[in-house]
Amino acid sequence: MKLIMAKSPKGKTLVIVESPAKAKTIEKYLGEAYTVRASIGHIRDLPKSNKQAIDIEGGFVPHYEISAGKDKVVAELTALAKDATEVLLATDPDREGEAIAWHIADTLHIKDGKRIVFHEITESAIQEAIKHPRPIDENLKCAQEARRVLDRLVGYDLSGLIWKKVRYGLSAGRVQSPALRIIMEREREIRAFVPETFWRIEASVATGKKEAFTLSCSEEPRNKALVDHILTEGKKQEWQVLDVKETEASRSPKAPFTTSTLQQAASTRLGFSPSNTMRIAQKLYEAGHITYMRTDSTNLAAQAVGEISAMIKKTYGEEMLHVQTYKTKSKNAQEAHEAIRPTSALKKSVTGTPEQQRLYKLIWQRTVASQMQDAVTLRTKVVANIAHPGKGDLVVPDFHANGSRLLSRGWLLADPEAEGEEVTLPKVTKGDVLTLQSLDAEERQTEPPSRYTEAGLVKELEKRDIGRPSTYASIIKTIADRGYVLKEGKTLKPTDTGDIVSSFLEAHFPTYIGDTFTAEMEQKLDDIAIGKAKYEKTLKDFYGPFLKEVKAKEKIDKITNLGDADPAMRCPKCDGNMIIKLGKNGKFLSCAKFPECDGLRGIDGKEIEGPKPTGETCPKCEKGELIEREGRFGRFIACANYPKCKYIKKDANLNPVVTSGVKCNVCNKDADMIERRGRFGIFWSCANYPECKHAIKAKPTGNLCPMCNALMMEGTKTIPERCSVKTCPNHNPHKLEGAAPEKKKKK
Repeated sequence: MKLIMAKSPKGKTLVIVESPAKAKTIEKYLGEAYTVRASIGHIRDLPKSNKQAIDIEGGFVPHYEISAGKDKVVAELTALAKDATEVLLATDPDREGEAIAWHIADTLHIKDGKRIVFHEITESAIQEAIKHPRPIDENLKCAQEARRVLDRLVGYDLSGLIWKKVRYGLSAGRVQSPALRIIMEREREIRAFVPETFWRIEASVATGKKEAFTLSCSEEPRNKALVDHILTEGKKQEWQVLDVKETEASRSPKAPFTTSTLQQAASTRLGFSPSNTMRIAQKLYEAGHITYMRTDSTNLAAQAVGEISAMIKKTYGEEMLHVQTYKTKSKNAQEAHEAIRPTSALKKSVTGTPEQQRLYKLIWQRTVASQMQDAVTLRTKVVANIAHPGKGDLVVPDFHANGSRLLSRGWLLADPEAEGEEVTLPKVTKGDVLTLQSLDAEERQTEPPSRYTEAGLVKELEKRDIGRPSTYASIIKTIADRGYVLKEGKTLKPTDTGDIVSSFLEAHFPTYIGDTFTAEMEQKLDDIAIGKAKYEKTLKDFYGPFLKEVKAKEKIDKITNLGDADPAMRCPKCDGNMIIKLGKNGKFLSCAKFPECDGLRGIDGKEIEGPKPTGETCPKCEKGELIEREGRFGRFIACANYPKCKYIKKDANLNPVVTSGVKCNVCNKDADMIERRGRFGIFWSCANYPECKHAIKAKPTGNLCPMCNALMMEGTKTIPERCSVKTCPNHNPHKLEGAAPEKKKKK
């Protein structure tokens, strides 16, 4: 990215930040005496895939190099720093920011680099920070460096072992592997689950005033005889009210957002992934709209509380104000930091992309609501049964109905999306006779535990002290990018490869990917940050035993056989037995006599044809022969010299194009939206790719969204059709008020 040089940097104070957007915002608040420029993130890093970048014997000393594409940035910053009267390092207020500041100072040869820290990009915060510069915090820098070195060493050694013992190209990580283990533990629970049949019984009844409501059986019987008894007795006997209970219940507001709770709420309410949430929050922070978004504190600054209080009094009335502090759950929370909040409570909305506006609204609502009175709900419970419910094993259980009504909205005035629906029950008293209208039993089966959603995994990682707020999003992204999990709807499902890798690590390195060890290591990194532990000793204490254990596992056999296949699955070539193996694209069946016989089947039993020479020479390298082979997305033709030559021949006969019959409405070049397969499954995109990169997640219906004019796409059983644009309200039409808008005619 090209930097814009100051016209005359001489005699000015140079302020260096990470992002151009952040620089632009800060520049508005500083006068002509300042030049604000961006490093555009890290300017140095460890060389990729190189263990030798760390001098282990010398005390785990890292050897950094200028990051790719950063030479020009470094050159321009060096020139500006040379001409400046003073250099202020204004990178983010966390370990990562401290490390970036240190790298800048070291690379630019800035002696006694002055560090300024602020948690919001407002004029007052910037001016206050400039008044109180400090030296670079060596402890914070060392904590970040320790994490980086530790992750590199663990990843390098474990990944190397997995390459040798499982399959080339696989990888493992200090924090990512425990996260994958958590997902796999849940998956094994699902696989082991044995469903049970039960019945849900409901009675539709009416009062003497003909007011109808529904009663649910308090038990869900597993016994069909009992179900039949309940239905028989319930239909022939009189029903009456046994009890009516009314209780007031308070519903307290939640604490202001931490990084973790913001990711969870944004996922649940807005459908944002953790990584997307952090990307949007970063933009809001850089624009000066919210405080720093990487925090585990629920504190609010006194000044902010004062502003919020005044706003609540004016908007909702003084009686709605309830100033309170919240105890941070995290043991390692940095209480000097603030929660994520608007920089001004008076700004109920901001300009920006629709995503930024929605996330800001969520943050504003949570922040303001946290300083308001409890909501008060009147809860009503009606208990009813037949006149003679019986005795012994064939007793008819009580039936009940629950209602709720808001008496005082309290904090829900600021956050109405959290209200939920009111359920009003007719007025009845104990002893009232009810008229049975219908009594039905629905047969159901118990369901296995649900897979983790991204929000659920973030919550679980936080609960187990695995990772830190700044790393949750990257953890999930990493295991997805490595092909260890796939996102199905909102849930994370482990792939065959993820299953094998996790099982291997659990079998041979249970300590190092266990909750206790991972949490303890996070604590040690935190101790380095506050000066309670030393960098070299911490790494030495860990790495010596770890390396010894890795070397001990060099003796184990390579995993080539994952077990015998179903005996019914016979080799397509020799009719012999088959075994399960792991390939690049997941599990497959191989002839047990391999290499004598190369018969193959997919894990579903479908025969896989081996590589077939085409007799053609590769047009790219002009050396290798073109080979037809099986890939993750079907048959394809590629150069035999892969990976040195990555030429792939397009052949419509191998994988015919599946068209939707719907035209792309972006490029307007009479091109259909066609089916494609990617890393995350099937999607639909313009046939003119890469000239037109329009793509949607599901098959287009041919209708246009009445709200944003984008293509509508197929949905689910309950939501047959939705807008393809995730930020459009019509992406979730079930949440819109009133009836669904009328669709436009097919284009």
